[in-house]
Amino acid sequence: MKHRPFFRRAVVTGLFCLSTLTGCLPSLDSSGSSSSGRLQAILERGQLNCGISGELPGFSFVNPEGEYSGLDVDFCRAIASALFDDPNAVNYRRLNAKERFTAVQTGEIDVLSRNTTWTLSRDGSNRMAFAPVVFYDGQGMMVRKSSGIKTLKDFAGKSVCTQTGTTNEQNLSDQMRKLGVDYTPVVYEDINAAYKAYAEDRCQGVTSDRSQLLSRRSAFPQQDDHVILEEVMSKEPLAPAVADGDSQWLDVVTWVIYSTIEAEDLDIRSDNLDQFADSDDPVIQRFLGKEDNLGTGIGLPDDFAVRVIKNVGNYAEIYDRNLGPNTKLNLPRGQNKLAQDGGLLYAPPFR
Repeated sequence: MKHRPFFRRAVVTGLFCLSTLTGCLPSLDSSGSSSSGRLQAILERGQLNCGISGELPGFSFVNPEGEYSGLDVDFCRAIASALFDDPNAVNYRRLNAKERFTAVQTGEIDVLSRNTTWTLSRDGSNRMAFAPVVFYDGQGMMVRKSSGIKTLKDFAGKSVCTQTGTTNEQNLSDQMRKLGVDYTPVVYEDINAAYKAYAEDRCQGVTSDRSQLLSRRSAFPQQDDHVILEEVMSKEPLAPAVADGDSQWLDVVTWVIYSTIEAEDLDIRSDNLDQFADSDDPVIQRFLGKEDNLGTGIGLPDDFAVRVIKNVGNYAEIYDRNLGPNTKLNLPRGQNKLAQDGGLLYAPPFR
């Protein structure tokens, strides 16, 4: 649960006060008028409204048959599984980078699962509440192999395509200013337009999260003609987000994500879940909802983790299905390994 001592809530008036100096703003509810009770509204609706990109293979993508796939999509499916025991009880809302936060703030979507970087300003002034990181990334730069560009310093007098309203645009400016490189940013609202411009040689490089660059490169007819520079410009922890002010709903999203990580830690998968049903291990008993009624405390069934693993799998299964060695992306897990394996993924105790 987030503690923000500099916020105060006027319960009687239904106002959300950023400070005693700035006055109060209306808060959003589950239908768009107040920020509490979203879990109950979703349960009554019978479907989760989940904001995604829909244009990024490996994270969220829609094929010609209208089928959704990707790591971000699977976390939407995991939340729906915890709520309804049905991974398909999801209404996907495709959002571009500029409109995604408004969709959260107005209550149009329940959760944003759209390769979004957790930053202080987004957590604060944008009134977002972030769940645990589901993918640790960093910003990179893609260029044509034939360009001769080896480092960011080689962009002096050259242009770079990027998307507006993203941390990528800001990070690029910061890095070039630090290096003293005079370059020309070519900025687009639509990420497809940015990559189209790069493909048509209207800019010498295109920048985004390295995972996105790899995803986009995999769709190029001649992907080996393009390289991603070794320089990493930033930290990009990608995490789902909900509207600020509803701690119960944030708890639900948070612990659903943690359940996929804990399941991998316990070596519980969708294909061996039944083998753990009669386990005498108290840790596993609590995780499967057989002891302590942990789910009830956050408004979920006690066996919510069982639902998630049965329908979607643990974190390793989600990762491998969308980004692993048997996919076009073939992304090494790197920082996205469990902490015990040298990565950054770690779930608090289910106790």
